[in-house]
Amino acid sequence: MKTATPATSADVAASNLVVMRGTVANEPTMRDLAGGASVLQLDIATKVRSDVSDAVVTNTVPVAWYDPTPAQVRSLEVGLDVVIVGSVRRRFFRVGGQTQSRTEVVVDRAMPARRRTSVRSSLMAAAAEVSRAVEQQAR
Repeated sequence: MKTATPATSADVAASNLVVMRGTVANEPTMRDLAGGASVLQLDIATKVRSDVSDAVVTNTVPVAWYDPTPAQVRSLEVGLDVVIVGSVRRRFFRVGGQTQSRTEVVVDRAMPARRRTSVRSSLMAAAAEVSRAVEQQAR
């Protein structure tokens, strides 16, 4: 029987990994947070095959990018085909005395899909994270 070991950052990253390709669906919005950070919020439209029929449907996924550079912000425009590597997070907040939640993809890396070399290296880095975590878990 294996004993539990503390999770490393690689374990955590590999257990909550999102790789998504889609198009920027709306004009990105920058917000300044109370703690001093800024977050760029946008939606990514992805096409998937329906579970019910063989039809292709569009899903819109909310995305949050914390502290992007000005150049990164300028690079995103509606309709741009992008690849995003990140994680899923559900956050809770209060609005008008009510607690609400939002599930979103938090960006670690984002790039235009046309930048094939950047996309390939980001995907390889994500695969390496998962592979390292699986190998460590098997020990």
